[in-house]
Amino acid sequence: MPSAPLHLDTPLARTAPDYSASGKPLLLKLDALQPSGSFKLRGVGRLCRHEVDNGAREIFCASGGNAGIAAAYAGRALGVPVTIVVPETTAADVRQTIAATGANVLVHGAVFDEANAHAVELARSRKASYVHPFDHPLLWDGHATLIDEVVAKGAKFDCVVTSVGGGGLLAGIVEGLKRNGLPDVPVIAVETEGAASLHESLKANERIALPAITSIATSLGARQVAPHVFELPKRHPIESVLVSDADAVAACLKFADAQRILVEPACGAALAVADVHAGLLARFDNPLIEVCGGIGVSLEKLRLWKEKFL
Repeated sequence: MPSAPLHLDTPLARTAPDYSASGKPLLLKLDALQPSGSFKLRGVGRLCRHEVDNGAREIFCASGGNAGIAAAYAGRALGVPVTIVVPETTAADVRQTIAATGANVLVHGAVFDEANAHAVELARSRKASYVHPFDHPLLWDGHATLIDEVVAKGAKFDCVVTSVGGGGLLAGIVEGLKRNGLPDVPVIAVETEGAASLHESLKANERIALPAITSIATSLGARQVAPHVFELPKRHPIESVLVSDADAVAACLKFADAQRILVEPACGAALAVADVHAGLLARFDNPLIEVCGGIGVSLEKLRLWKEKFL
């Protein structure tokens, strides 16, 4: 009998048509309500359990925050020690939240790529398991469960809107659509300006690395998407769009008022599409938005972002 997943089957909400400029009722998959605060627990929990089932006694993971707390939560549930390597850009309160979940937190490097290289080396030197935050087939398999759940609820949707960082969530959504017989349902892949590694790669027709992440949405701050993710638009209808940091913050505030749930600007990016790119949604009847969540948010941070951007 397979082990029970570590993630929850999260609620599906529906907005009124007048919630956004799109004029469409929006289906909201509320993964902000996962125990780890974001969708990451789906894939990270799946991969961590696989590693432990195959003998792992210690896990290392690099993260800007959300994959880290998901791995910390998974490690605690599975009874193995976890070390999370975060870059210097990860806020102190996020580091504290990860540590409070039971993981050892190390700070290394100015950006995720440097933290990740350090985590890989530490895992190798200690003969421990390394869990990548977005680039692994089992992660994508875990993230695909969000589509399984929506389909199981009988909800009808004709596009999926999702934020993109390294691309693990996007890969999971495409996998979920494929395995549920929905290979033609398009995905709108959203990034903020300044963290648009997928958008810039598609524009250049090669997988490029951004020189730096300059967006407030640091959870989208992978300078380069996974190789698999760069290839996805060749096999599945994917539209890459951008929103500004101000757009993302405005969407977070609006969502907090409407749903009484706090989410990061990285998640606000997807929520912003229904207002910023309302015309893009005009050809769809029932858009599904993945509300991916994120722990890097608080009332105080929202207030400061509002002052800065709005």
